[in-house]
Amino acid sequence: MSLKKLFFKTKITYKIYLYYNLYIRHKSYLNRRQYSQWGEDKFISEYFKEKKEGIYLDIGCFHPFMYSNTCLLNKKGWRGINLDINPTSIDLFNISRPKDINLCTTISEQKKIFDIYYDDPFSPMNTLDKEFYKSLKNKSLKEAKKLTVESKSIKEILDISKIKQNIDFINIDVEGMDYKILKDINLNQLKPALISIETHNVDGSASKDFESIIKLMNENGFSIHKRVGPTTLFSFSS
Repeated sequence: MSLKKLFFKTKITYKIYLYYNLYIRHKSYLNRRQYSQWGEDKFISEYFKEKKEGIYLDIGCFHPFMYSNTCLLNKKGWRGINLDINPTSIDLFNISRPKDINLCTTISEQKKIFDIYYDDPFSPMNTLDKEFYKSLKNKSLKEAKKLTVESKSIKEILDISKIKQNIDFINIDVEGMDYKILKDINLNQLKPALISIETHNVDGSASKDFESIIKLMNENGFSIHKRVGPTTLFSFSS
């Protein structure tokens, strides 16, 4: 039996494993120049270099340190809202970012129950998109475990957070659902200055919704600020 499976046997050993993952495996006590996979966070932090305190909305947050586009902002003094369909991800955020609002949910204006194609408690490939899962299944994923998650509207999420000011930065990385999530966010209401969206595949090819994302962002007054790996950063053109 693997160490991870052993620790997942009881609630107590599960919590021990969460601390092990954060403080031993990922050495979260160390300050790093970069936490994101492709270095996006360095450009995001530089964009907000004059803003010591701000608000982020991280949709598909996955892990508070590993591949995180908001960790540098958090360490700078920012706080925010972290959403993920994986309950283990939210448990990690509750430990490492207790001042943030951390919710196991997805965004939809129509309240509904979504099926999760669940690869692993620590996998970045957990998804709500069946076609995205099928495209990866033969490459790297094992047979997905079926879980469900109840969605919330962006208004419900903001009401829970009690955050009254504008959202300064939005990060969207939801494994094939990016465009659908983007459509359900009222950008004119949130007024972000910068938005990060995964628009490309790892091999550099554009995602299936790339053109639709570009069109929607332009319609809302955003233009491309920078492309970093599979991620595009959009800034608001005032």
